[in-house]
Amino acid sequence: MIIRQFVESDFLAVQNIYQQGIDTGNATFQTKAKSWQQWNSSMLNCCRLVAVQRDQVLGWAGLSVVSSREVYSGVAEVSVYVANQAQGKGLRQALLNALINESEKSGIWTLQASIFPENTNSIALHTRNGFRQVGNREKLGQLHGVWRNVVLMERRSAVVGL
Repeated sequence: MIIRQFVESDFLAVQNIYQQGIDTGNATFQTKAKSWQQWNSSMLNCCRLVAVQRDQVLGWAGLSVVSSREVYSGVAEVSVYVANQAQGKGLRQALLNALINESEKSGIWTLQASIFPENTNSIALHTRNGFRQVGNREKLGQLHGVWRNVVLMERRSAVVGL
């Protein structure tokens, strides 16, 4: 397995993997995978990665903008998704580790993640990678008519913004 920069021809696989995550009901408030235009405009260009094995995209990671304000230019939201058939093989760890490295090369000083509390695997993954829980947002939004809480986690770079 290799981790490389995303290219536009990867998008169909990325979109399918994203939909698999959506279908779990514990990955995002999104109910349908974004179109290319929606996804492309929401993700930072600098930090888009895919995990590939034998020319098949098995996972992806990227960063999205938290705010358009200049003061927040070094703060980004983390997304990491792995295909159902590739679960439990260390791809999330590899992708998040590579994303952290890419983010620091790009001058990002704070990464944040908003995670449903039921997604204990994701909370554990982020904790293992230096994220800390900074809050619990109660009834932040509704998913399929049900109010959902969100755990807010963040990771401050040890090399950027000191």
